Amino acid sequence: MTGIRTTDYHTAGEPFRIVDPVAAGLPPLPGDTVAERRAALLAPGGDGTAPRPTPHDTLRRLLVQEPRGHAGMYGGFVVPPDDDGAHLGVLFWHKDGYSTACGHGTMALGAWAVDSGLVTAPADRDVQVRVDVPSGRVTATVHREGGRTTGVTFRNVPARVTGREVPVDTSFGTVTADLAYAGACYASVAARDLGLAVDRRHLPELVRAGREIRAALAGHPATRHPDGPLLSGVYGVILYDELADGPKGPHQRNVTVFADGQIDRSPCGSGTSARLALLAAEGRLTGDRELTHESITGTFFTGRAVAERAGDRSRAAGEGLVTEVTGAAHRTGEHLFALDPDDTLGTGFLL
Repeated sequence: MTGIRTTDYHTAGEPFRIVDPVAAGLPPLPGDTVAERRAALLAPGGDGTAPRPTPHDTLRRLLVQEPRGHAGMYGGFVVPPDDDGAHLGVLFWHKDGYSTACGHGTMALGAWAVDSGLVTAPADRDVQVRVDVPSGRVTATVHREGGRTTGVTFRNVPARVTGREVPVDTSFGTVTADLAYAGACYASVAARDLGLAVDRRHLPELVRAGREIRAALAGHPATRHPDGPLLSGVYGVILYDELADGPKGPHQRNVTVFADGQIDRSPCGSGTSARLALLAAEGRLTGDRELTHESITGTFFTGRAVAERAGDRSRAAGEGLVTEVTGAAHRTGEHLFALDPDDTLGTGFLL
């Protein structure tokens, strides 16, 4: 593997590495949709995270593992969309495999599509970038002013609450988790119920708690998606602090622990959608109220439930809540990676 070109962004602090696998010399993945291409990367009968030993997965490991990446790296393969209604498709990946949804990655892709010229953007007006992801079609609305991108709003697939106050036994004691699907299943637990706070001082304990909660909920009925195992299971555990409401609505700080102990540096885009579904069900997002969602690194997303509009699925449609999450995505660099055939580390390692 030589000449592997990537473009890197961060969205509210969480990295996203963008690569075209065909340009990297790999054959196109089989399948007519993004979901089918993701399935082609996974072991038969797997849980949706175990990758096959394929050239694509070798490329994933090369880009996510040290010394070219790190255990917190995230990225995506740009692939064809399901049809001409979208601008591009993407297969999201992290250190342990392939996810069904990624809000921060969608926001980064929206900015990249405009920056790269894939989608023509006006200097002073919003432009929509439609992206097919394994969980469905999502939209990144790129906000422009003076020829610059000033922010991105991610509209997710409909989110819905799947479980309330599910008891979970942990080494911190028994807690209750609320579950919501927002392209992937997230379990929300108040950090104070674990005797913790969402801050860097408690990060090792928060990661431990997140891993324990995810393992304890494996196979729970509230984590099963009607479309099958590739969309089922707890993807992330959102540990949150309730802060004083702001003038526009709730304010929470969170850390999302996903995959095998990976930490989201941003407030988590799809996880914010899951929190919005839970808050809306509690009656806390009435009218124009919105969630100020803060990450453990001090970055912010704002999220809101979208009222019914022409052509939208709405909260009244019985198919979940349409949500929008707004943040900022910035390019951090471009890279040209190689794998020296004499390099005994190969695709690298994780610590």
